[in-house]
Amino acid sequence: MFTNLQGTLRRRMRARNGTAEAGFTLVELLVVVVILGILSAIVVFSVRGINDKGQSAACKTDKATIQTAEEAYFANGHSTYATMAELVSGGFLSTASTWYDANPSGTTYAITPTTPPAGSPANPCS
Repeated sequence: MFTNLQGTLRRRMRARNGTAEAGFTLVELLVVVVILGILSAIVVFSVRGINDKGQSAACKTDKATIQTAEEAYFANGHSTYATMAELVSGGFLSTASTWYDANPSGTTYAITPTTPPAGSPANPCS
């Protein structure tokens, strides 16, 4: 009888252990959701500045392209630097920049940010 009672207790313990570990508790699920929320908040805040860095890099590249076109225009036998329209018509630029303007002054030039028309978005390079 003692061995029969031990067998019954063992079966009940196995059944209880099997059902107790069959799933997750509500507390465990809540902890996982909170951890995922914290990680997603970290990712959102760290990715937020990427667009600004890309815009800054595009401005620098646009300005460097205009500088290279001005130097190529001057080195091509011209005695003065060119305006933006002359750079485009001469084939030194494919299109005129909407962010910068080339201001030649004899044997020097200046590249300045353009001012957008009223109602247009602000120039990101100014």
